[in-house]
Amino acid sequence: MNGSAANTTAIVVFLAFIAAGLAITWWAARRTQTAGEFYNTGGRITGFQNGLALAGDFMSAATFLGLTGLAFMGGTDALLFAIGGAVGWALILLIFADRLRNLGRYTFADVVAYRLDARPMRILAAVGTLSVAIPYLIAQMVGAGALIQTIFGLPYLTAVIAIGLPMLVYVTFGGMLATTWVQVVKAGLLLGGGSMLLILVLKRFDFDLSALFSSAAAVHPLGESVLRPGGLYRDPISVISLVLAFVCGTAGLPHVLMRFFTVTDDAAARQSIGYAVVFIGYFMGATVILGLGAVSLLAGETAYIDATGHVAGGANMIAVHLAEIVGGAPFMGFIAAVAFATILAVVSGILLSASASIAYDLYTRVIHVESISDRQAMRVSKVSTLAIGIMAIALSALFKDLNIGIISALVLAIAASVNFPLLVLALYWPKFTTRGAIAGGTTGLVVVLLLSLLSPTIWVDVLGHERAIFPYAYPTLFSVFAAFAAAILVSLTDHSARARIDRDAYPEQLIRGEFGSQIEAKI
Repeated sequence: MNGSAANTTAIVVFLAFIAAGLAITWWAARRTQTAGEFYNTGGRITGFQNGLALAGDFMSAATFLGLTGLAFMGGTDALLFAIGGAVGWALILLIFADRLRNLGRYTFADVVAYRLDARPMRILAAVGTLSVAIPYLIAQMVGAGALIQTIFGLPYLTAVIAIGLPMLVYVTFGGMLATTWVQVVKAGLLLGGGSMLLILVLKRFDFDLSALFSSAAAVHPLGESVLRPGGLYRDPISVISLVLAFVCGTAGLPHVLMRFFTVTDDAAARQSIGYAVVFIGYFMGATVILGLGAVSLLAGETAYIDATGHVAGGANMIAVHLAEIVGGAPFMGFIAAVAFATILAVVSGILLSASASIAYDLYTRVIHVESISDRQAMRVSKVSTLAIGIMAIALSALFKDLNIGIISALVLAIAASVNFPLLVLALYWPKFTTRGAIAGGTTGLVVVLLLSLLSPTIWVDVLGHERAIFPYAYPTLFSVFAAFAAAILVSLTDHSARARIDRDAYPEQLIRGEFGSQIEAKI
């Protein structure tokens, strides 16, 4: 293993990406003068550009490294994640794209605040956004720190700061425009690097997928079972909950939903989701093939896997090891640098959504209810970005032993249990009321956190108890049902004066696209 060549390549590529990001930020900062431009680029992004950025938001290092490692360990069960993600994006296309673009301005809170009581709705939406964004941000940065530490041997704190500082610069000075173009560049790198790796792996099997699958089954401890469902998950309730977390959770991620407001119109919103589904579907399928290919190509390679089956650096390093096997140390360095760039771009988008929640939803629309100037709004946005970013760096340093897989799954479960029900009911159910929204969102959040704590994933694996109180690995099926049930039941029994206003405010003509200045006045 030529570590020096790999390190040199990785450093050069990573520094080149940071330099490109800084150049983009300088360019974007000159074009970002108002709060609207800071949060939604002024609606200047095309459908194709936004599709690449959306794909970049979803294709994180956890997707690339984690899914490849998961396929290596459990075989085709990794398709649960791939299919769940693809279906989640298709769901966004079918039920959210047009209506979000028509009714929203900066954040998804605009949509529920349009027809419900704005003040409590923005507070609830901010709680949902921050409950998703901050743990997700910390998990991504912990993963980045561990990856850089493993490959370069740098101190963990140095590694976290190396990710955190460029993130702060991109978002604070360039806003959504810089974040979008950093995501576009990163998505291109990831799709290109992943495709190169896939081609080199397939070349080892003469581009015969059947030969690749047969070879994996021949050497994997699970044998032929590696090609059938059930290698990782045997409990159907946990499987349904896991898929539901990906499907509904993806549709409730605040940093993803913000991107609907960056395009010119609802047609561009639909186009962007269409492109994103194609890019994500291809990439997720490719990572599963890479994981199965790694089973054969890494077998017997003691430099990467010892006699007990332990992978050097953990299962998340499978893609990096595979890159060295098929392309040598320089290619390994390139793939490692792409993984770093992936994390940097993703955390920038997450940070922007958290900043918008505090600066726009809470400060501008709840605390400081009278009109404030764009200059004041921009200052608050940048201060909140810096505060959240610095907090995330500090917490990432504190929780370096955090299990990022558990946190990532919990983040999707929260998004599915809080944000997703609010959006669906606000957009599609005329009888939805403010009290119903508060009941549903609060119930979803409490149930998902409580059941996650009591599940085997945390109660046994993390806290060390002998037996879990809640028997299923993932609680999403129960928390999403509880959120919808509470919201619907309370709305149906709500006969308050506010409820009558909420029902009368269902914006049928606006949802059909017949909207104009009244949106600006309302939200």
